[in-house]
Amino acid sequence: MRSFIASAVAVTICATAAVAEDLPETKLNVVGSWGMVSMYTDFTKPFFTEELPEATGGKITSEIKPFNELGLNGSEIVRLVEQGTLQFASTPMGYMIGDNAMNAGNDLPGLAPTIARAREISEAWKPAITDLYEKAYGVKVLGIWPYSAQVVYCNGEISGLEDLEGKKIRASGAAIGDFVSALGGTAVSMSFGEVVQGLQKGVIDCAITGSMSGFNAKWHEVSTHIYELPIAWSPVIHVVGIDTWNGLDPSVRAVLTEQISNLENKIWNGAGAETIEGLACNTGGDACTREAPGKMTLVPVSDSDIALRDEILKGTVLSNWAKACGAECVATWNDTVGKVAGIFIN
Repeated sequence: MRSFIASAVAVTICATAAVAEDLPETKLNVVGSWGMVSMYTDFTKPFFTEELPEATGGKITSEIKPFNELGLNGSEIVRLVEQGTLQFASTPMGYMIGDNAMNAGNDLPGLAPTIARAREISEAWKPAITDLYEKAYGVKVLGIWPYSAQVVYCNGEISGLEDLEGKKIRASGAAIGDFVSALGGTAVSMSFGEVVQGLQKGVIDCAITGSMSGFNAKWHEVSTHIYELPIAWSPVIHVVGIDTWNGLDPSVRAVLTEQISNLENKIWNGAGAETIEGLACNTGGDACTREAPGKMTLVPVSDSDIALRDEILKGTVLSNWAKACGAECVATWNDTVGKVAGIFIN
């Protein structure tokens, strides 16, 4: 049995026919994140419906739908997996911050100015999150991956962060809300799917999301300016119920572990490229390969705004998050994320 499991662990996207023949036929029920964005259309859906079956000789197949098509908003996903209502599912970690502040530890606004730093931070924080989800929710973390850089869309002229003062801004999660408030804006809690209407009707003046996510959701049709400074990366967590996981054949678990790790790498690599293309698509730049690019005005990053971002991170975001997360959480963060970022919470 041990040699069999070892051979299964070695399976890659080019799994051999011999290994595939040994796998029991297994069908997965999967819930993805927002269905209108590229994380779902370009990555998770093709992985579960095409790439995974191909890698396993058709032995592992899946049915997958995004949570918005199921009438869900994402915040209830982990609890539904815990209850056994859902099997495999994804949701942005920002939607879980109100349940436990640790969910913000790898994506505090201003902490990761580049995709490379964001991944280092995510990997450093993953063991703590894995432990939290197993103990608090009874679910297994299979992967954590990002959207494109979270940037500011505004339906009205802006030239930098200081122009956000007085504006109503859609912000997902308490940490981004703290960032917005420190700028003098009003953080508004609003579902991703409600933002287009919110911008159209003036319920909000601006909103923060991924550069490509916003384009796919047609935010460029209801916004005029986009600011390219990365605020955060909105990591998504992919989980499975412990009972569901333990009920799978060991060989299937081994293949899924390996293959979902491949998916995680693919999305991380794609997020950097999508950040650049998303900005191009929103503004009609040459780097856009998508249909119907927008005509938004791209607002360049200034040195003064980088300094302001860092000031807000250290003076407001970190201290507020530390109070919410507690001393033990902060100690773990300092020993993991803090060492990667070179920033420590006193």
